[in-house]
Amino acid sequence: MIDVSALLDQARAKGVMIATAESCTGGMVAAAITDIAGSSAVFERGFVTYTNAAKMQMLDVTPATLDAHGAVSEQVAGEMATGALANSAADIAVSVTGIAGPGGSEHKPEGRVCFGLATADNARMSTVEFGARGRAQVRQAARDHALHLLQEAIVSMAPAI
Repeated sequence: MIDVSALLDQARAKGVMIATAESCTGGMVAAAITDIAGSSAVFERGFVTYTNAAKMQMLDVTPATLDAHGAVSEQVAGEMATGALANSAADIAVSVTGIAGPGGSEHKPEGRVCFGLATADNARMSTVEFGARGRAQVRQAARDHALHLLQEAIVSMAPAI
């Protein structure tokens, strides 16, 4: 797992506030961050939006995107991240939506997780196929990957003026 204390130190040094938008991880990314004392200096808020209705209501994910691509898609992950940014005072937001298992389908297999990362200047999405390694392991791997994405992005950000 990533060194979350180091991630928070980097965010603090750059004056960056973080938001999370989570579905399949159910708040695990936010919990990993807030487990560290002093995280309130850099953690603005977290959204746990397990249902499509919650994604639409809290993160401005559009019904058209959900209908066209489904909740487990890079398009929805991107809208979740930009929605978290728009509905918070954060400078960066990470999102997670996927199929932790058990189950899945031929088109969306167990272990597929889509991620979004948004700043005021940029939004990017990605998908990782963690495989059918079991619900707990997929969720942990997704949490760790989201934290890694945050750290990479924060390291590359210019310090706040």
